[in-house]
Amino acid sequence: MISADDPELRVVVIAYDETEAASAALARADEWQPDRPAVLRHHLALPDHSVEAARGLLAADGWELRPGGRGASGGDAELTAVIALRVQQLDALHCSQESSRMAGLAQRHGGQVYGWDALQPGPGAPS
Repeated sequence: MISADDPELRVVVIAYDETEAASAALARADEWQPDRPAVLRHHLALPDHSVEAARGLLAADGWELRPGGRGASGGDAELTAVIALRVQQLDALHCSQESSRMAGLAQRHGGQVYGWDALQPGPGAPS
């Protein structure tokens, strides 16, 4: 099993365009290894007062919420950039479902989503 803190991780899939299907993002990801687990990261920006509530909701399903990510460049001083991440196998269905979930979470809390990406260790790294 990989760790979200593994220094060998690198971005292998990028899906920052909300109009692009997860299947298309995965299909164009030349370095993605579908048979290996990945760290799926959703980039969000949430109001400060809702970060802890979001953390609690996501933790119930194994997600970790960390500061940072693409939301930091969103320019909205009222929102805090966070990354929701979890180790899992990637497939188009689950990536789409989780994207919808994150969009709903952000909407309920007055935040924004900035897409998702996935990280895996480089070739030759142990499974």
